Amino acid sequence: MPSTGEIIERAINDFQKTQRHMKHAKEEHAEKTYAGLKEDYTSLKALLTSLGVNLTEIDRIKE
Repeated sequence: MPSTGEIIERAINDFQKTQRHMKHAKEEHAEKTYAGLKEDYTSLKALLTSLGVNLTEIDRIKE
């Protein structure tokens, strides 16, 4: 079973990757892709917040 630190690290990596893909989808006007990524973004944001991670520095989308 992964430790809390490993879970946080994985979630942060996924959160940052999702934000990069959201940025590209928005630039390309890929609305359906953006909407799907936003669901992932929201879930990851909720998970990280519940784990006590301060998102101030890593949340570039801020939605």
